[in-house]
Amino acid sequence: MSVINLLSKADRFMGRLDMYSEYVDIDMFIQMHIAKEATQSSKIEGTQTKVEEAFLAKSDVSAEKRNDWEEVQNYIQAMNEAVEMLHRFPFSTRLIKQAHKVLMQGVRGHHKQPGEFRRSQNWIGGATLQDAIFIPPVHYEVDNLMSDIEKFANSQDDNLPDLIKIALIHYQFETIHPFLDGNGRTGRLLITLYLVSKGVLKRPILYLSDFFERHRSLYYDNLMRVRTHNDINQWLKFFLTGVIETSKRGVETLDAIMQLKHSIEKQIDSLGKRGKDARIVVDYLYKKPIVSASEVIDLIEKSPQTAYNLLADLEGMEIIREMTGAQRNKLYIFEMYIDCFK
Repeated sequence: MSVINLLSKADRFMGRLDMYSEYVDIDMFIQMHIAKEATQSSKIEGTQTKVEEAFLAKSDVSAEKRNDWEEVQNYIQAMNEAVEMLHRFPFSTRLIKQAHKVLMQGVRGHHKQPGEFRRSQNWIGGATLQDAIFIPPVHYEVDNLMSDIEKFANSQDDNLPDLIKIALIHYQFETIHPFLDGNGRTGRLLITLYLVSKGVLKRPILYLSDFFERHRSLYYDNLMRVRTHNDINQWLKFFLTGVIETSKRGVETLDAIMQLKHSIEKQIDSLGKRGKDARIVVDYLYKKPIVSASEVIDLIEKSPQTAYNLLADLEGMEIIREMTGAQRNKLYIFEMYIDCFK
């Protein structure tokens, strides 16, 4: 299929996905979308955190998984802060540097100039420069090259469709590799930020990392093919196919959530007076699908016993499941909801 045909299809499917942010309380589900993107983007780099684990408190994460968990938390924070920054600043190198700084704080690579463009040569693949698969531009060109990306992103003169522009920006960013570490995660984060900054998406609900992770070797091969064969067409086709597939899945996910929400509301109605408290807890679970008894006590502002009874009701309806098997400090998971994203 030609790039033009794929672009037309991608625009259509992404438009459908974006429509949901008008008709659905998308803010309720945004954190789950971001958590999934964070785990998938980090997974490409070798991090092994499951989407539900992103919602655990640090103290509930096993020691051997804590570094991975921290990287995912940073990604979530970077996305949230960068989307907020877009209300005040345009898509810019300033935004990119700030997102990178948050991504890298306190994790592997934190000593490699977080939030600063590199001041030395880096390379991709291989143990040394001599056996590298790809060597990005020299460090003293990075500022100018990134400035070019910023100008291109904000230019009104080229009449290029936004999806083509962000496909080119992502390729250019990964090729420049402007940071000593964390380029992959930052580059994937930029896709969503750019589309939100241009108003193509009203809310950050399109994330390509899941597609890139499932087609990881093709993702790297197609980026490399532009460098070795000047084959930008193949990269654009791959990128637009990712937008189409991801938009379709996004619509299916939101449909599944709406059906789940409708079904749960009917169950909650059967609780009578306790239904109001149950609704407060379930609405909270859409934002954070793992909850403790103490959180429920704070949420409903009732006695511990009332909270425990409510949790027992929700467990009996199979809306939540106790996940620790412990006698104390129990955690309850909203598994049906998490499954919508898998």
